[in-house]
Formats: sequence, C-alpha cells, structure tokens
Amino acid sequence: MLSYILRRIGIMIPVILGILLIVFAINRMSGDPVSMLLGGDATEEQIEAERERLGLNDPLPVQFFNYVAGIVTRFDLGTSYLSKRPVSEQIIKRLPTTLALTLISLLFASVVGITLGVISALNQNTKVDYILTVAALIVASLPTFWFALMLVLIVSVKLGWLPATGLDSFKSWILPCIVSGLSPVSNLCRTTRSSMLEVIRQDYIRTARSKGIGENKVIFKHALKNALFPVITVFGIIASFSVGGQVVVESIFNIPGIGAYMMESILNRDFPVVQGTVVVLSLLICVINLLVDIAYGFADPRIRARYTKQKRAKKTPASAEAQGVNAA
Repeated sequence: MLSYILRRIGIMIPVILGILLIVFAINRMSGDPVSMLLGGDATEEQIEAERERLGLNDPLPVQFFNYVAGIVTRFDLGTSYLSKRPVSEQIIKRLPTTLALTLISLLFASVVGITLGVISALNQNTKVDYILTVAALIVASLPTFWFALMLVLIVSVKLGWLPATGLDSFKSWILPCIVSGLSPVSNLCRTTRSSMLEVIRQDYIRTARSKGIGENKVIFKHALKNALFPVITVFGIIASFSVGGQVVVESIFNIPGIGAYMMESILNRDFPVVQGTVVVLSLLICVINLLVDIAYGFADPRIRARYTKQKRAKKTPASAEAQGVNAA
C-alpha cells in the first residue's frame, strides 16, 4: 500500500509543476507589472531599477526557477500591488475560512446525498424514487449564483430568518453551506442510487438474504459498502469543484476567504494575488485528489492486492537467487 501512495505522490509532482508553469506564463503574458506598480509618471531609470529589483531582467527560465524555488523554500507568492503586503500572508489568513466552508459543505452533501440515494434505490419505481430523482435533476440544473441570490432575497431580506452576509455567528454559516453543498447533494444522490441498484442485484446479496441475514445488515454492511466505490470517485471530483466554486459563494455572501480575495484582485488587476490564489487553489485540488486516491486504495481490496502481488513478485527472483547460491 505504501508503494501505491508513493506512486500517487510521484504523479502529483509533475502536475503541480505544470500548473506552476501555466500560471507563470499567463502572469508574464498579462503585461508589464512595473508599469502598473510605478504608474505612468515613472522615468525610464525608475522602471529599469524596479525591473532589476523584481528580477524581470533575468531570462525566463531563470525567472521560473526562482519563482518555483521561492514557493518551495519560503512559500513566497509575491507582493500585492495594492496593499504592498506579502500575498502568502493574506492567503494564510483567509485559507481556514475557505477550508472550513468547503469541509462543512462536503460533509452536508455526503450525509444528505448518500442517504437520499440509498432511499431512492430501495424504493425504485415508486413515488419516493420519482420525487427524489426529479428533485436531484432540478437542483443539478440550478446555477449556483442564481440560487444563492434567491436564498438571500427570500430567506434573509424578506423573511429575515438568516444573515445575508459574513460569518459572524452560527446562523451565518447556514446559507453559504447550503448553496455550496446543494449541487454535490444532487450528484451524490444520483451516483449512489445507480450504484446501489447495480449492487443489490448481485448474487451475493441474494445469498446473504437467503441465509436469513437482516435486511438492514444486508443493505448497510454488504450492499452499501460495495456501492461506495464509484461514490468515492465522484466525491473526489465534487470536492475539487467545491474548492473552486467557493469563489462565487464567498463573493455573494461577502465571506473573507480565498475565493473572494481572488475575485477582488481580478477586478483590481492585482496580478500577484491572482497568481498566488490560483496556485494555492490548484495545490488544494491536487491534495484532495491524492487523498481520494489513497482512500480508494484503502477501500478497494483489489488495489491493495495488486500492489502486494507486485511487491512479492519483485522479491521472488531475489529469494530464488539467494537459495541457489546457498545450495551451491
């Protein structure tokens, strides 16, 4: 299993380097940052001195190497054009809010989505199944920004039940988490339903029932456990989209997270902040995908068995050679 984890980490490294290269190239193509920093009244000497200070006179490969080395060794993501403060400092300050919002939303989506999917599968072709299926399709079709604005207008403005902005109290977390988690609920519900319908038709489920095992034990210990493999895969995709989707949620609800920080920086053309937030969000998505792969390896015994066989196969020739030498 350790070799499987190390292999997944090895695959993640070139992906991260590719992301850094793309972000670096886009940032360099966006224009001369010195002109934006110093303004139109700067002299040629001032512009040249600032370019030298920022290292922009170096060849592009050298600039990219220094950029990657700064991130790896010092977590240096540059300095904001507007606030003149390190981007990494602002991101570290806002990162816990984004992570908390994402984790709570995913927890809500997992519990509700998987539960509704199981209920829909166990009541196939009934009114309950039809209602849940249609509701899941409707929710999946709703644009996130429109649904968020409608919730704010109805629940906060007209009814006054919950706060419309900020994260000052427990109530203020409810609307953002619902908006962020509702689309994943729909996807997990449909995936769980289709996976459960496939599993409960298998022969080993019929065998378990014929042995007199209780229906709850058959469903939750045998059927649901095996039906969760496709759900784990879909959950990884949903988690990645949830991290990126916090840009819309944080902007609408005025939440001080990375997404709102990036949106504000895009509007103000603060390119170092945009570059830093994209890098951090990309790294988060890579880490999420790595964790999902590891979880899938632990959940699926076939993956563990395959890497165990490979490990034994590598050891067998060496053992046979050693036995031959001893016999000689």
